Order: sequence, then C-alpha cells, then structure tokens
Amino acid sequence: MSLSPAERYALSRQQRNRPRLAEFAAVQRFDLDPFQLASCGALDEGRSVLVAAPTGAGKTVVAEFAVYLAMQSTDEKVFYTTPIKALSNQKYQEFAERWGADQVGLLTGDTNINSSARIVVMTTEVLRNMLYADSPLLDRLAFVVMDEVHYLADRFRGAVWEEVIIHLPEEVRLVSLSATVSNAEEFGDWLQAVRGDTDVIVSEERPVPLEQHVLVRQKLIDLFDSSGQAATHRVNPELRQLARGNAGGGGRSIGARSQRGRRGGDRGRFHRPDQGARMDRPEVIAMLQAKHLLPAIVFIFSRAGCDQAVRQVLRSGIRLTDASERDAIRQIVEARARLLRDEDLAVLGYWEWLEGLERGVAAHHAGMLPAFKEIVEELFQEKLLKVVFATETLALGVNMPARSVVLEKLEKFNGEARVPITPGEYTQLTGRAGRRGIDVEGHSVIHWVDGLDPESVASLASRRSYPMNSSFKPTYNMAVNLIDQFGRERTRQILELSFAQFQADRAVVDLARTLRKQEESMAGYEQAMTCHLGDFGEYSGLRRRIGELERQASKGNPTHAQRERIQRELNGVRKAMRAHPCHGCAEREAHARWAERWWRLKKEHDQLQGQIRSRTGQVAKRFDRVTEVLEQLGYLERDAKGELVSTAAGRTLKRIYGERDLLVAECLRRGLWDGLDAAGLAAMAASLVYEPRRDDRGVEYRLPKGRFRGALEKTGDAWSMLDDLERDHRLTGSEAPSPALAQAMWSWASGAGLGSVLEDTDLAAGDFVRLTKQVIDLLDQISIVADAPLGSAARAAIDAVRRGVVIDGAVA
Repeated sequence: MSLSPAERYALSRQQRNRPRLAEFAAVQRFDLDPFQLASCGALDEGRSVLVAAPTGAGKTVVAEFAVYLAMQSTDEKVFYTTPIKALSNQKYQEFAERWGADQVGLLTGDTNINSSARIVVMTTEVLRNMLYADSPLLDRLAFVVMDEVHYLADRFRGAVWEEVIIHLPEEVRLVSLSATVSNAEEFGDWLQAVRGDTDVIVSEERPVPLEQHVLVRQKLIDLFDSSGQAATHRVNPELRQLARGNAGGGGRSIGARSQRGRRGGDRGRFHRPDQGARMDRPEVIAMLQAKHLLPAIVFIFSRAGCDQAVRQVLRSGIRLTDASERDAIRQIVEARARLLRDEDLAVLGYWEWLEGLERGVAAHHAGMLPAFKEIVEELFQEKLLKVVFATETLALGVNMPARSVVLEKLEKFNGEARVPITPGEYTQLTGRAGRRGIDVEGHSVIHWVDGLDPESVASLASRRSYPMNSSFKPTYNMAVNLIDQFGRERTRQILELSFAQFQADRAVVDLARTLRKQEESMAGYEQAMTCHLGDFGEYSGLRRRIGELERQASKGNPTHAQRERIQRELNGVRKAMRAHPCHGCAEREAHARWAERWWRLKKEHDQLQGQIRSRTGQVAKRFDRVTEVLEQLGYLERDAKGELVSTAAGRTLKRIYGERDLLVAECLRRGLWDGLDAAGLAAMAASLVYEPRRDDRGVEYRLPKGRFRGALEKTGDAWSMLDDLERDHRLTGSEAPSPALAQAMWSWASGAGLGSVLEDTDLAAGDFVRLTKQVIDLLDQISIVADAPLGSAARAAIDAVRRGVVIDGAVA
C-alpha cells in the first residue's frame, strides 16, 4: 500500500530508531502497513502484542518479526502455536524454508520433529501439556505466537488457550493474532492484566479492497450502491427492488455496468425465482472465467456437496488449465502421493480426483485424506488450481487466497438445525478474496436464493465480526496439575485470572452499577411513601399479600382445603391491614402509588442480585465442585496440615489429557482394561474418543470378540458411576462411550485393508485418519502412565494402527 508523505517520514524516523525493525522490513515483499509497524515496534521495545486484523491483512508478518528477534540472539527460542495440525504443518514448511530445517521443529501430538529446535511449531494443546509437565524445552523461551487466538471461544478446545496464556512464564512475550473480533479491546485489557505490558493493535483495513456482488440469474449485481451518489454501505437499489419482486432499478453490475438485464421478462419473479433460470455450477465457473475472476473458492457447507460440485463441473467438460499446467500438476501430485499404496489409491478415488486436479478443479474438506488436502492447498497456492469447492474449515488459517469467493448459501447446518452464518463467519470466508500483490481487488459473490434479504446480507458484510467469549472451565486434569504445583488456595486465585472470570466480573461491574442506581431510586420512593402515622412499607406489604392471596384463590382449581386455608389467611391479613395506623391516612393512596413503584423495583433488584451472586467467582465455584469429586474418589487427599494434595491415582490423572480424563484414569486404576490385546485396546480407545453422531445413538453395534466386550461393559459401568457423581456435585455430565467404531478400529489394528474398514464404518477417509490419530494420542498417554503389561499393549496398539494412510503423505 502507498504511504502518505507524513507516514513515510514517520517510518524513516522509526527505522533510524529501530535498526532491527528496519533490517526486517527491508527484506519483506511489501512495505509494512501501519498496523504491522506498530505491532513490530511494540515487540522490539519488549512488550507483548495483540493484533486483530482481517483475514489476509498480513498479521503473520508480526509473528515472523518475533521469530526474527529470537534468531538475532544466540540461544533464544520461539514457539508458534496453531489450532489445527494442517496450519502447523504449513507454518513448519515455511519456517524450514526461511531458517533451515535444522533450526525448526514440529510437535502436533502424533508428529515429533526436532523438538529442541529454536523455532518450534506446535498445536496449542502440546504447549499446554509442556507447561503442566514443566518441560525443559521451555528453557530460553522468549516468544510464544498464538495464531488464530480467537479460537479461545471454541466451546470444546478454547480453554486450552487460556491455560497457556495464564501459565506461561512471566518473561515470555506473547504475540496474539486474532480476527477482527468486536471486543478485541476487552481481550487486550485481560491480556494486560495477566501478562503485563501488552499493546492492542486493531486494524479493519483490508490490504486488497473487497467488491461484493449478488449473482441473480446470469447477472452479477453489486451488493452496495456504487453510483457515487450514495453512502458506501447503502444497499444497491436494484437489489432492494428485486427483493420486493420488482425487476426494475438502476443499480450497476460487474462486467455489464451499462446493461440493465431483461427487465420485462423478469418482472415479479425474483422473490420466488424460477429455479430453472438459476445458473448451474459449470455456468457460474464459465462466467467467472469470462470476467477474469478466477481463481475462486466456492464455499458449500457440506462435504457431499463439495464432492458433487466437482463431479458436476467435470461432467460439463470444463477444462481450466493448459498443457504446461497439467504437466506441473501431475508432477506435484505423483511426487506427493508416491508413498500411498495402489490398493489404497483405488479406494480413495485417486484417478477421478487426479482428473479433476488436471482440469483445475478440486474439493477441500475434512473428510478428505490429509495428504490429498495438502496437495490441493499446494496446487492452489501455485496458481495451478482454478476452482476449489470447500467447506468452511478452509477459512481457518490455511493460506489459500483467491481472487474471488463464492457463497452458494448464507446458512449452514450446525448439527441440529440450519442456521444463518454469523458476521464473523462471513468475514472469515470472504477474507480469502483478494491476493496481495496480484489482485487490485478481491470479489465475493453471493448466490441469489428465494427470500434473500439484501439488507441482512449488507449487515453481515459491514459489521465488525463477532464478540469473543470465553469457554474456559476447570477440568479434572487441570485441577490435579494446578493443586500439585500451587496448592488449592493459590489455584483458586489463578483461576480467577481466567478470561471467563474477567468477562463475568466486567458484567458484574455493569450489573452493580445498575444495582446502585436502583437502590438510589428505591430510597427516593421510600422517602416519598413515608407516612406520619406509621410504617407505610409494612402497610403496603399487607396490601400486596392480600392481592397475592386473591390471585391464588382465583387461579386454577384449588381443593376445598386449599380454599379454606387461603380464606383464613386472607381474613387475617385484611384484619391486620384495617388495624394498621396507615390505613386511616388521608394520603394513603398517594403513598400506595409510591410503594407500588418501590415493590416493582425491589423485584428487579432482587433478580439482579441473584445474577451477581451467580457470576461472582463462577470459575472458582466449578473448581471447588471438581475438587470435591476428586477428593471423594481418592485422586486428592488431605495432608497432615489439612491441605489438598494429589494421591498416586491423582499423579496418573495429571498426565491424561482430553474430554475423558477422569474416566480413563478410573479405568486404569481399577484395572478394567487389563488383559486386552493391542487390537482390543485400540478399539477401546476408539470408543472413548469417538463423538457419536445423532443417528449412532441407540443402535446395536457389532463388537470385537474376546475380552473387549466385558471390558467395554465395565467401562460403561464406570462412566455411569462418574456421571451420577458429577450430577450430584452440580457438574455437567458427559455422553456415554460409543462403540460405534470399535469393530472398525479393531479390524484396522488387526491388519484389515482400508477399503473394508471404510466400508464397515461409512466414514470418509479423512475422518478415519483423524479418529485414528486421536486414538494414537490416547494410546500414547496410556503407554506412559500404565503399568508394564497394559503399557506394552498400548505401544503395540500404536504400532498396529499407525500405518498406511494414517502416516503416508504426512510431514514426518
């Protein structure tokens, strides 16, 4: 981006004062933007930084400067954490190219490369585990980069981000990279509170401007009015008219700004458009190609939809590549897929997939084999692929910018119902549009569908993303680790530092402010209802009780005994009211009006006090319940001084991470899995890590023979006991273990081929690989903490399942 004379002058002064920043900036492909300069400047001066900027704005430059600073010293280290393994693999490759493979490591649970390197890329969970284990790898750690830190809001894994931020050594500088969340300043205030000096840098400027369009039949219409006579975010009048069923209007459309479409023939049909007139996918691709809007990512919120879209485009005969590009594609694919077995390639639909790649078209979703996804990413980055049909998982972190992004729908299935996408999701998806240094502008294209409201689309496109709310809650593993390290009371204080409690406390401050205002108003009402004859508050209480009793008598169908009881009390209260001194006051009704206002406000006041009580110390309250469960089960005990300490079982629990930490520890302690062979233990691990789909529940499954069935039954009994105990202590229970994939994992561990395993499970290859890697992760933990026979079985199980597509094509 071009700088103004004032900005260029400020930059030259800054570079003179900061030689390291000047040297770093000199080798970048682009001039650093103001937000990048401010962020890097903060790091250069020894502070931590939170950078919130749109997708594609160049936040990672700040992370790269942190790496640069660490590498200027003789032995300082930097950890780069990511939420997903694909992003870890990508960053590992980039850093290895820049700094040399001997200087870079990768730790993702199932991959361990050069862990003692000075630059180590890892998933956030790996760093959390290091902190709890007080790993020697933390020595000389100068910086931690937390990429996609807004993942902290994820309800399943988000707590790990907070654990890392709270427990990192004080001297480590934190580089937090976030999407443009609407409460970045609040998050920055929390970082300042728990980490010390932290600059909050927010930029909402895209380096490549985004042009947004709606595709109506064969015509791309600008979402916002581009006539130059209106405000930037005013909806195009033509779209408003189409939404009202009127095809007239004078808006402008891309590539045909002088044309007005077929007004007469289309009139009145856009609210319920003729589906036959909507362009099919091959036509949309051809139109994008004609308007020079490729390469494009088409987001379809369904894996099956992505695969179907590729087949549809291939059937149309579209070819988007030339001969040299096809040769380059085949060369890359054959080099990357050479480790895959021929029989597996057939199962994976390799030849059809390769045909799509050679014609410039591919799918990208979590059901694909990781090696296939990585090849698609590489080909797209090399500008060899022209169209990728992807699910929203592509929007997270992976570097795949396009000229255009197409959204076929603005709603998706969330596992329970179809829901509209959020402003944050829209920002993430459209953030892929526009390649810095290549495109003058990026383009987003939204398909017109029946009932589309242009105003709602405009609000999605113009709002500042979404708020980031904490999902932090203490777990059993967290509790024993922290109590062992700090003791119970210090742990409670540490947990009060969480972003969850920070947000709750902020809310409490606002509630308390409202409470004080209410109390001032109530004092005024109390003064206004003061009666010289007696206590009017007491008198008004009698009047209100009469009203309550009269409502009770008239409501429902009370029994004879209930009617008699109500009548007796009513007579007594009426008698007391008539005998009260205030009953004879000449200004009684005036006082009563003020009293009624006081009572109404008191009701609101009491409700507000309840909210404050529920939010104050909410994290510590949950921690107390967790520790009660652990003490009752014998994972924690009291020492001679009455302090909580971990037992031998608790020390085992310290090294078990995941949703089922307590259940795994309990099964190990009771010896429920003793005697299982490698395949049986792999099947048990699959039953614990697999999250059942809705249609899996209540189904009878084929189970492995032998000791597995008895062990599974005992595991189910242990889960039931723990679930009851948790509910007794007002903790949320968990889902029962699901053996839906136990037979498949047993077969795989026993040497079955990929084809037969996938056929039995109805799983996509990518899902099977992901499940197997989760199984490996759990088995690895068991192999470390279990006694010899079971530990040996766990190691044998890892060897049995870590084969074929599970490891082929991986970075390791």
